[in-house]
Amino acid sequence: MMAGSKMSAPLALVLVLSVLLTGVAHAAGPEMDPYKILGVTRSASQAEIKKVYKRLAKEWHPDKNKSPGAEDMFIKITKSYEILSSEDKRANYDRYGQTDDTQPYGGNGRYGQRQEGFYFDESFFNFPFNSKNQRDFADSKYTLHFNQYVNEVVPDSYKRPYLIKITSDWCFSCIHIEPVWKEVVQEMETLGVGIGVVDVGYERRLANHLGAHRTPSILGVINGKVMFFHYAVAKEHLRQFVEDLLPQRLVEWVTDKNYLQFLSSWHELNKPHVLLFDQVPVVPLLYKLTAFAYKDYLQFGYVDQGLSETADLQKQFNINTYAPTMLVFKESIEKPADIIQAKGMKKQIIDEFMSNNRFLLVPRLVNQKLFDELCPVKQFHRRRKYCVLLITGDEETFSFGNQAFLSFASTNSKEVVRFSYVYQRLQQPLCDIFMQNKDTAESPAQVVILERRNAAGKALFKPVTAWNGSDDDKQRLLEELERLQKDPSILVHDAMLPELNNEFASMFVIRWIYASYDYLSEVIDDILHNNWREMMPLLSLIFSALFILFGTVVVQAFSDSSEDKQTKPKAKDGTKSENGSPGNGSASSRPPKKNFVEVTELTDITYMSNLVKLRPGHMNIVLVLTNASKNILLSKYAKEVYSFTGSLTLHFSFLNIDKHGEWMDTLLEYAQDAMQIDEDDAGNHKMDYTGYVLALNGHKKYLCLFKPVYTGEDIDSKSSEDEGAASGGRSRSSSRDDNPPRRSKRSRSLSTLQIHHKLDRLGLWMERLMEGTLPRYYIPTWPGLDKITPSK
Repeated sequence: MMAGSKMSAPLALVLVLSVLLTGVAHAAGPEMDPYKILGVTRSASQAEIKKVYKRLAKEWHPDKNKSPGAEDMFIKITKSYEILSSEDKRANYDRYGQTDDTQPYGGNGRYGQRQEGFYFDESFFNFPFNSKNQRDFADSKYTLHFNQYVNEVVPDSYKRPYLIKITSDWCFSCIHIEPVWKEVVQEMETLGVGIGVVDVGYERRLANHLGAHRTPSILGVINGKVMFFHYAVAKEHLRQFVEDLLPQRLVEWVTDKNYLQFLSSWHELNKPHVLLFDQVPVVPLLYKLTAFAYKDYLQFGYVDQGLSETADLQKQFNINTYAPTMLVFKESIEKPADIIQAKGMKKQIIDEFMSNNRFLLVPRLVNQKLFDELCPVKQFHRRRKYCVLLITGDEETFSFGNQAFLSFASTNSKEVVRFSYVYQRLQQPLCDIFMQNKDTAESPAQVVILERRNAAGKALFKPVTAWNGSDDDKQRLLEELERLQKDPSILVHDAMLPELNNEFASMFVIRWIYASYDYLSEVIDDILHNNWREMMPLLSLIFSALFILFGTVVVQAFSDSSEDKQTKPKAKDGTKSENGSPGNGSASSRPPKKNFVEVTELTDITYMSNLVKLRPGHMNIVLVLTNASKNILLSKYAKEVYSFTGSLTLHFSFLNIDKHGEWMDTLLEYAQDAMQIDEDDAGNHKMDYTGYVLALNGHKKYLCLFKPVYTGEDIDSKSSEDEGAASGGRSRSSSRDDNPPRRSKRSRSLSTLQIHHKLDRLGLWMERLMEGTLPRYYIPTWPGLDKITPSK
């Protein structure tokens, strides 16, 4: 029995395959039985069907099986597996015996019926099978690598969109979309769309970078942004997908009512305007792609010749209704500057037309990029380019001269000369170099001839004449241009030109708003289509931000409550610490309450380790005080610097000026810039450095200086406020000599208040110190130990 069963399985398999081979010619129709083709029963599980499919697919793959019917058999096996692996299609076949989806596409949106996964139209199975080698050869010239994508495709996607297919060698479903892909590639490539193919087996890194987690996948890249195609692989759907990649505001619809407004905006936008007249009711895709490629140079409009609202416009410009017509307008809106007309406009013809008309006759210099293109840097002697620049204004008084300059430039026939103008008010740094009379409030218009010599900004120039548009001005300019053609050395002045201001910077904000709107629309569309896998990075970012925010609020709430509980029982201790207690340096240096700051005294013992031999990158923040102000200043000092004690590179010390005054004087003598601040105020008085703070970098030998600024107020005595605020908040040692030996309690409190407020701005100074924006005073060497009185 066992031997019989072993023999029956191969015989059964041979019998099934022979039946399949004899019925290949009839299996393509609706009578095809997927169960018989795969050799499984109607009760077979998905695991059994998948196992049989893999075995048969390997056996009948045309690369391995060279029999004449292998290609057709492989297609039948693949189609049968697709039917039986889908629960919906399998149930449809079991009930009605149908193997083809007969429902039309138009049910759910413009792309047609959409499935959860990557969807293929059943009609795509009826095509000749292409072998692996043929497919590889067809895709080889479009194959993308990671470096090529990053360095070439992404920058180029700001000028044209890219259509990229994700595939692999053993992706049997990829075979189904190849005829449609090939047809779409042929059409899109002629229109200017970039094409790419990524083989996951060889470019896994690039596939992960693009977010393509399954094959086959089709995606688009524009402006460096990746968008996935989710719909049925049909030519019309892919064409619509490419069209949807483009921004929505590239081409403006123009009619008899708004054409004057459209053409008159050339001055504001500083661009020529292009109008396409055609009979089709939608803007052609080729024209949209052209508008995207030249969006930085030209403004595009479309006129539908089939509308009655455009009849007057067609009549005015004498448009032929039998072929598409393209007009470009520059400074004149009455007459086009250039025109082309062809029944079948090709991309090469349109590109040449656009390249020749990228600039106005006399464009305005509005940014550095335009300046570089209009006035390029000299490369070779025979490729010299000269710029005739009119420095003018946008007021009404300059309008006549500006118009005269435009009329003069329109008669120019020299290719080496480019005319442009600039508004002095908007490009003041550049104009100050060229203008001869800078001192006058309103400088008259002036013409300058210049030649740029290198990319760093060096240029040769010559001011030609003050320009008011008279015939004498035109004659003088013409003579100078003729001299320039014979002798370029007449450009006798040289200068380093600054970078131009971007006058259209505000427009980038508007573009950013539009881009944000498009991005949000894309996100909403992905959410509605349940594209969760591709949305995972964004969702992860959102949930991470919410988790961090929620966790911070919770932790802050609990920490605040615990601090309140700990502060109440220690209120008495904090009050006692606020008043200060006498003692040695280390004890008195501890700030009040719980904000502990380790402050050491700078003496002959700590001098070497805390300053001279301080490690690179470390700084010592030294407070200057006296015996009388020690407790008060250390208490305030600890409060101001407490938030900076977390840095391991900062050390905190204090210097007793009563014991080490000679060291302080010597240090500031070395730092001459620092001493210049106090020379005028010092007079015959001995300087009081109480409350000064020094940031000392022992390794690089420089210091930053904080000078006390009194910011406290006393409502009982105006005189005390004035005294504390005088000379930038410095207190004088002479005040001790002028006061009587015995002072009242009120005067002592005012003196204490003044000393306490000397460090009011120390926290802000510390922030600037950490940012590196404070002035630094370098010294040749640190004062020697002989300048420090030995500690007692």
